[in-house]
Amino acid sequence: MTATSPTRAPEGVRKDFPADLSASIAVFLIAMPLSLGIALATGAPLQAGLVAAAVGGIVAGRLGGAPLQVSGPAAGLTVVTAELIQRYGWRTTCAITVLAGVCQLGLAALRTARSALMVSPAIVHGMLAGIGVTIALAQLHIVLGGTPQSSAVANVLGLPAQLADLHPVALGVSALTLVVLLGWPRLPGRAGRALRKLPAPLAAVAAATAFAALAGLSLPRVDLPSWRSHALPEMPEGPVLGLIAAVLTITLVGSVESLLSAVATDKLIASERGTDNRPPRADLNRELRGQGAANIVSGALGGLPITGVAVRSVANVKSGAASRKSSMMHGFWVLLAAFLLVPLLDLIPLATLAALVMAVGVQMVSITHLRSVTRHREALVYGTTIVAVVLGGVLEGVAVGIAVAVALALHRLARTRITLERTADGVHRVRARGQLTFLAVPRLSRVLNQVPHDAHAVVELDGSFMDHAAYETIQDWQQSHLAHGGTLEVTGRSGQAARINGADPATADRTGSPHGADGTDGAERAGGGHRAERGHDTRHGEGGHQADRSRRGQHRGTHQCCRPWTPWQNHCDHRATSTRTATSTAATTAAAAAATDGENGSGDGGSPDVSPAPRRRGAGQLASGISAFQRDTAPHVRDELARLAREGQQPSQLFITCADSRLVTSMITASGPGDLFTVRNVGNLVPLPGAESTDDSVAAAIEYAVDVLKVDSITVCGHSGCGAMQALLSSAPGVAMTPLRRWLRHGLPSLERMGSRHHAWARISGRLPADAVEQLCLTNVVQQLEHLRAHESVARRLADGTLELHGMYFHVGEAQAYLLSEGEDFFDCRVFDTVGQHA
Repeated sequence: MTATSPTRAPEGVRKDFPADLSASIAVFLIAMPLSLGIALATGAPLQAGLVAAAVGGIVAGRLGGAPLQVSGPAAGLTVVTAELIQRYGWRTTCAITVLAGVCQLGLAALRTARSALMVSPAIVHGMLAGIGVTIALAQLHIVLGGTPQSSAVANVLGLPAQLADLHPVALGVSALTLVVLLGWPRLPGRAGRALRKLPAPLAAVAAATAFAALAGLSLPRVDLPSWRSHALPEMPEGPVLGLIAAVLTITLVGSVESLLSAVATDKLIASERGTDNRPPRADLNRELRGQGAANIVSGALGGLPITGVAVRSVANVKSGAASRKSSMMHGFWVLLAAFLLVPLLDLIPLATLAALVMAVGVQMVSITHLRSVTRHREALVYGTTIVAVVLGGVLEGVAVGIAVAVALALHRLARTRITLERTADGVHRVRARGQLTFLAVPRLSRVLNQVPHDAHAVVELDGSFMDHAAYETIQDWQQSHLAHGGTLEVTGRSGQAARINGADPATADRTGSPHGADGTDGAERAGGGHRAERGHDTRHGEGGHQADRSRRGQHRGTHQCCRPWTPWQNHCDHRATSTRTATSTAATTAAAAAATDGENGSGDGGSPDVSPAPRRRGAGQLASGISAFQRDTAPHVRDELARLAREGQQPSQLFITCADSRLVTSMITASGPGDLFTVRNVGNLVPLPGAESTDDSVAAAIEYAVDVLKVDSITVCGHSGCGAMQALLSSAPGVAMTPLRRWLRHGLPSLERMGSRHHAWARISGRLPADAVEQLCLTNVVQQLEHLRAHESVARRLADGTLELHGMYFHVGEAQAYLLSEGEDFFDCRVFDTVGQHA
């Protein structure tokens, strides 16, 4: 299904114009000082920063795929551009910028924009932090009244001499700039609120410039030469490989920074605005195409390289911009200022611009990013990338970061801890922690061979991957162990059964099912064909250990796929009839045979009693289920639950789903104790804050999970055949309100969304919804995610980038889960993609 965009009426365009105009002025006031400061930091002509700001606003704003993203010269390319100017000169650097733009157009044509986001966030954030450190070290020399050196190391080594030769005037102006820059957002009172409407960078530059002019201070200032002498690009000169590396570096860094900024801008818009006044999501390939075109134009006109700028984009969104016209108008204001405000710009002290850029560089080392990479155990990659960028340069730093990330991934893949312990009851427990690959086979084989041949062994595999070499090692040892009279269980973490060679090794030993599908004992099936005699001897030769397990299993039935809740048997109703029929048929045949034998004098003529046992209800079912848990499951989970009781719960996810009895969250998510903080209600609804008939229990759970438990993500899970959605579709006006009907009023926005022309239908990948109920079930997931964003705690964490929202749909009849994807559709078409067995 292809989504279509509603055409904006002329009234809507006119309505958006005041918001776009005010936002463009706010962004212009930020862009002017930053563009001059970045040009100063790179060593390029100061006009180059203004050219890049104007072209980024007009060209990238018009052609790009992120409507509210603002492009221009960015701090992320400062170090790269400075190196190129030192090595090749300014005019050749302009030509390299043009070639980088051509490369970006090629990447956009190949639709590789999303591939750029495959780079580890730890590498990207480390690269930006390293660039920030390099910028701050260089600008610190100008702040102190000196001149920066050619590298970060040289700047560090030159600091003692610079500190010994301070220039008090430059230092005083820089200090004033930093004080105003950092203190402006914290101005108190009503007057402070009014003054804060002026951007802090502009206020800092204006205050420092006015102070220097009124005090008559003598220090270096901005010097914009005549546009007649503006330098344009020339044919590149230098080593071919060096030029290719330079083009690729500008392409890589500029593209990744632009795309990450576009994604971050989308997240900011989603957290701050409702669906009614939200622009389309970013088309990343179109955005890359717009950045390429802007770099071609900027380089050809003698401007700096262009990329999406997060600071200006945030200001654009928060100032109320409604369309791409705000970015384009900001570029137009920069163009006018470059021609009309030259006398004012020439009054700005260079130390002021240096202090401004130094503050930007320091802010690029984000504490939030550091916490994020530490939480995901990627601090080594992050730190190594920073050091490599500072010492060697951007391209070298990224290469080192990628190498360390790959090495770390291989180390985690290869690191496996294999232990053997003997419990008090004589059981030998082999634990394998980590991924089982061929690298772990020698250790695995050595530990397995330490298990006595006639012992009962438990092999616990705690990992998500096992390669063929490890699989064959365990399989061969398993067959040998059983052949020598031993018994065996193969389990996953917390005692979950694992499979080797297509059979369930724990079928008899752990679960106690008395017979396999082929009529042989479960332990024999695990042994790969070693049959009844040995299995019988093993069970009785160990003092009834195995027989006791088999007796337990007789109370539980042979339905092994859903062991934890088989005592309730509701899910087996569909098999009950066929089972009873088959039993009756077998009984009839047996009775006939017995009668025949009786006629020959060899039988008793009787028939077995095959009447099914009556189903247990109510308290009997509950007691039976609890008894089965205490007997079979509690011993396996007791240690883990004891740990959780000591340490407290630390779930990674808030899971909001329907109260429908067919949804077993632990089953469909393969989760265990302590993994999910679960909220269940009729229709998986999330009431809007302040809505009529609001149920505070849902909001309280959200607040507790987000603010106290600090979950990383929230999932809203709907399902097929939802009774709440059927009730919404069949509801008639004028019916008396009941508690259920009052609750379902929180689902009315989903019903309205499904009927709205302003929203594309939610659908399952590869097919249309089966009926209106399924359509509403899918749409309801999307709508409840919007309700989540309206909660203050969720919005705050989303803005910080520390929380993710996910949509999920479970088709009960197909036993298939679907996840809501970001999708490729330009007009916000929401698609639920299949989650396969090997996702």
